[in-house]
Amino acid sequence: MNKNACGFDILNNPKLNKGTAFTETERDLYKLRGLLPAGVSSQESQIKRVLANLAAKTSDIERYIFLFSLQGRNERLYYRVIMEHIQQLMPVIYTPTVGLACQQFGGIFRETRGFYITPKDRGKMRDILSNWPEKDIRMIVITDGQRILGLGDLGANGMGIPIGKLALYVAGAGIPPEQCLPVMLDVGTNNEALLNDPLYLGVKQPRLTGAEYFELVDEFVSTVQETFPKALIQFEDFLTPNAYALLNTYRDQVLCFNDDIQGTAAMVLSGIYASTRISGLNFSDLRIMFLGAGSAAAGMADLIHPALCEAGMDSDEAYARLWFVDHLGLVVNSRDELPEHIVNYARDEPAMAFLDAVKTFKPHILIGATGVGGTFSEDVLQVMASNNQHPAIFALSNPSSHAECTSEQAYNWTDGKAIFASGSPSPAVEYNGRTLQPGQGNNAYIFPGLGLGALACEASRVTEEMFLVAAKTLASMVDQQSLDQGTIYPPLKNIRAISLRIACAVAEKAYQQNLAQRERPADLEQTIADLMFDPVY
Repeated sequence: MNKNACGFDILNNPKLNKGTAFTETERDLYKLRGLLPAGVSSQESQIKRVLANLAAKTSDIERYIFLFSLQGRNERLYYRVIMEHIQQLMPVIYTPTVGLACQQFGGIFRETRGFYITPKDRGKMRDILSNWPEKDIRMIVITDGQRILGLGDLGANGMGIPIGKLALYVAGAGIPPEQCLPVMLDVGTNNEALLNDPLYLGVKQPRLTGAEYFELVDEFVSTVQETFPKALIQFEDFLTPNAYALLNTYRDQVLCFNDDIQGTAAMVLSGIYASTRISGLNFSDLRIMFLGAGSAAAGMADLIHPALCEAGMDSDEAYARLWFVDHLGLVVNSRDELPEHIVNYARDEPAMAFLDAVKTFKPHILIGATGVGGTFSEDVLQVMASNNQHPAIFALSNPSSHAECTSEQAYNWTDGKAIFASGSPSPAVEYNGRTLQPGQGNNAYIFPGLGLGALACEASRVTEEMFLVAAKTLASMVDQQSLDQGTIYPPLKNIRAISLRIACAVAEKAYQQNLAQRERPADLEQTIADLMFDPVY
């Protein structure tokens, strides 16, 4: 506690405030006498009060607003509630509720949180970043709001995504909250509804594009290297061409990664590894089909490809195991102007529709990253079941309404054979007397631990090998009880332990690759564990 702070300065500072948990001694020491009710609460009783308030809310968006407000009042209480009830509250503070929160951002705005950059700030980046009160920033999540989940261009309303991601970094991996910086690159929006909305809080102009856009991003990235030299930059929810352009520009220059491309890929690869423990298939024998050819799906393939090569096949054979279908059908070489990120996956096959491609290729794994609900039809899943004893179905699009199919559909349409994972939480399904529990393919399994590991050893870069080892580590933590229920991810309630294991593996890989700038401690796990934020008071 800052001994120079007292009275309302403490109560109005979310980092210092404990509310009714200030003891009698603290109330005298910090001049809080008379400013609080007489009763002294434990943090445990405060948690019960928070949970009771949450239970009284009638919708998840109301719960989101309540928790957002709690974070602005009492940061430690907020994070302890989230940490101890992560399975229950992650869908509230992140997907799927965060999508609705972003859509309603202008209407539910209560208090500023995060950092906003606009085209007017060009040439002033160093000056405006100095306005941020914390000077030891280690974790930055930045978006331009152009491709928020499956909801499209939400402009400055997309600030909810960096805020939510960083809350998961803190709760899931113990990154100290004062070291986190959510950033909105507000370069306008092409969403006419927002441009005409009097409550919209962003820049009301069409999106900045081309050289001016990339120069603004470059000024930000360069200034971060000077102002916050130990910070990791996570790019989030950028449109596919920009996402790849930024990742390819900076991945070998600064400590950064793109979670949609690389974090999603590691999460999916982990699920594929775990699925083979149910299906009995060898990883090196798998055929994998993607519905959707954007940055998320291509990023998955770009990590699965080296994993297949590591399993013993050459590069061409590995590419041949990965087929893509988009809104035009199978991605084939005869198409004009294929996007660069998908060229390696185009097939020398005749053009064909999705169902015909499934019949032809006979994939073991079907992965949806379309942003379009219901695209895994009954016909498609029945073909998957006819070709596989245990077809693995990943319906990953968020929010839930955009999922390619539901858990009930996946199990019913495959006669209970499916190994199913979805992007948002899905309910268990009773099928022929058996309880089948879907896994949630959530990036929160990967990015908190990866970020913690990179920061703990002060890595200079984030590499493909770090994502590979993160995927293997996560898959190894799925126990037999989970597999027996059809679940290919460990319980989210164990996220802190999961993140610590991944962080150790990532840091170890950084040391092996000579990318760690901090001397390796004798006890790496304990050193990393000691870095993790503890919100108990």
